[in-house]
Amino acid sequence: MARDQDPTLAEQQQLALRRRRLLQGAAALPVMGLSGLSFGQQFPTAKVNTTKLAVTDTEVTVGQLHSSSGTMAISETGSIQAEQLAIDEINAMGGILGRKIKVIKEDGASDWPTFAEKSKKLLVNDHCAAVFGCWTSASRKAVLPVFEKENGLLYYPTFYEGLEQSKNVFYTGQEATQQIIWGLDWGAKEKKAKTFFLVGSDYIWPRTSMKIARKHIETVGKLGSVKGEEYYPLGHTNFNSLINKIKVAKPDCIFAAVVGGSNVAFYKQLKAAGITGDKQFLLTLAVTEDEMTGVGGENFAGFYSSMKYFQSLTNDNNKKFVAAFKAKYGKDAVIGDVTQAGYLGPWLWKAAVEKAGSFDVDKVVAASPGIELKNAPEGYVKLDANHHLWSKARIGQGQLDGTFKVVAESPDLIKPDPFPKGYQ
Repeated sequence: MARDQDPTLAEQQQLALRRRRLLQGAAALPVMGLSGLSFGQQFPTAKVNTTKLAVTDTEVTVGQLHSSSGTMAISETGSIQAEQLAIDEINAMGGILGRKIKVIKEDGASDWPTFAEKSKKLLVNDHCAAVFGCWTSASRKAVLPVFEKENGLLYYPTFYEGLEQSKNVFYTGQEATQQIIWGLDWGAKEKKAKTFFLVGSDYIWPRTSMKIARKHIETVGKLGSVKGEEYYPLGHTNFNSLINKIKVAKPDCIFAAVVGGSNVAFYKQLKAAGITGDKQFLLTLAVTEDEMTGVGGENFAGFYSSMKYFQSLTNDNNKKFVAAFKAKYGKDAVIGDVTQAGYLGPWLWKAAVEKAGSFDVDKVVAASPGIELKNAPEGYVKLDANHHLWSKARIGQGQLDGTFKVVAESPDLIKPDPFPKGYQ
């Protein structure tokens, strides 16, 4: 590693582990040369696992719970890949407390009761030490009672509406103040938007997000007025009546939270109706590079997304992450916002476990506030006591080739505020 280069996440974790070993009087042993038995002696299973988790002397089991089938597969496949990449990198370093990570993958199948059923299996039957998963708020809400009852640990990667904080969940995506409110303020200032048409898929995240957006537009932020608000079932593919309503309303901004496979039909039909990025300002909360693989750059060019991460970020951390991702999944693989946030989950869990010296959920939770990732692909982030990440907000403009050009970025990290005053 050259002295003028920042270490990767894996290298950073190795350095931290080396320092810890030095402090523990084991400086003579190179970190990569330590055997699992050496760690096992230092961190005996009976000490690091007092709550009957699936932890042996050589292995710790975690779960992955996403939709690899159904309408949400287009969005969640990237998260599955990024979490596996992080786990592979951690295992290549020797694992966590000397134990390699074993993954049990379950398919939520874009069906919320299935998510609840699978989460119970991962916690009750498989005794997973942590679970990385969910995408929609509906799936998170479905599994939340299970995680809280069984005292499980969920790392949730998706931007979401906020208004939630659980001891058993760490939220690695943006909450509303970091995405919705910041994005609307950017649109009002830079695009002079005063009238808005709100549209979303019909479940808890779009509806709650638009409730927050309406309050910000009309009352708290006093940006202007809402000319229309429409919702459609997940998987919906006919938006012609909506497009006619938008044409009649003539809003300055279409503010969208259509998710999953519905995005493909929505943006193709917008273009067919003559509503394109060179004529209409549209800001979405739910189109990343992952969705662009189905939507197509030609149908989204000129529209905008409010996210914290875009694959086109030029920092050195991201260059290394993109290279590693493509090396594993192919040169045509793409990385969206949630994919990057998914990559952070296993690293945050690893840092917390090593800080706690234990896999026990209560100890990992107690050790988590203040944990920093200096080399995250999106840039420096830290974990707040409210279980959300401090991170920057960004606006990306869709390009013909399916990528995003970053056109705006918050000057500083935004402190997460899942319960903003005036929006509840």
